[in-house]
Amino acid sequence: MATNFKISLHCRSKSEPFAPNPFTLQLEENLQRFKSSEASSSSSSIVCQNLIGLQDLHNSINEALQLPNTQQALARGCRETLVDELLSVRLLDFSGAAKEALLESKETIKDLQSSIRRRRGGEVVVPMEKFLSWRTKVKKATRKTLENLKGNKKDIALTSSDEECDESVPMIRILKETELITLSHLQSLLSFICGSVGRSKHSKWSIVFKLMWPKRVACDYERANTSEFENLDTTLESLLRHKHCSVVSIESFQSHLENLELALRDLEEGIDNLQRGLIRIRVSLLNIFNH
Repeated sequence: MATNFKISLHCRSKSEPFAPNPFTLQLEENLQRFKSSEASSSSSSIVCQNLIGLQDLHNSINEALQLPNTQQALARGCRETLVDELLSVRLLDFSGAAKEALLESKETIKDLQSSIRRRRGGEVVVPMEKFLSWRTKVKKATRKTLENLKGNKKDIALTSSDEECDESVPMIRILKETELITLSHLQSLLSFICGSVGRSKHSKWSIVFKLMWPKRVACDYERANTSEFENLDTTLESLLRHKHCSVVSIESFQSHLENLELALRDLEEGIDNLQRGLIRIRVSLLNIFNH
């Protein structure tokens, strides 16, 4: 993730420097560590860990916003109109889109599982084809959301002009950089749903592993660095090519669906917590400027 940001904010004229706050300094250090981690993730477990990390980051920011000196700095250094730019509503919009895609995926997977169980080893091609068709539509819609998200990341303009921003208020920088980090990890989640997280990167490394390591080790690495949704799509396409599915292959496919359903529950919980954290920060900012 890029670290050389320009913050396009409209603030009051620069006031006297604010004394550094130990809590804010610690928060900045945590933010730097978070920024240094890789946002692009492959497995649901890593995506979920990133959501938990974002939740902790947002909680720490909200705690900092309760400090009197932070509130005074923001109130003196910025206009009230900045509330719409700091941890903006667009984060709630994109997290809402991700949650909707997760919920729809979970329900559709349940429907597929139910269809397979009812047929009990009979003709399962039709529900599988229906599911694969649905996946095509979901991936198309999610990719559109991803393009919008990427455009929003580019649109976050940053300036260091003394006339536009009082750089003596570190919380402004923290909030804007946190927004970019949050957008980046929401991008990772949406890519996971598409089944395309880090495809080019992982394909490059898989070639290296195949050359340097035994076949079993290379395969284990590739599975660990592939989205469960991507594995699901690949497995489903393979089953449909054969048109006749054995009992063993169906049971294996059902097991994969069950594991993915559990993963989606964890991700849904992570998104819920993320949204609550964003709302708390927004309420805290509104309270600062309204009192």
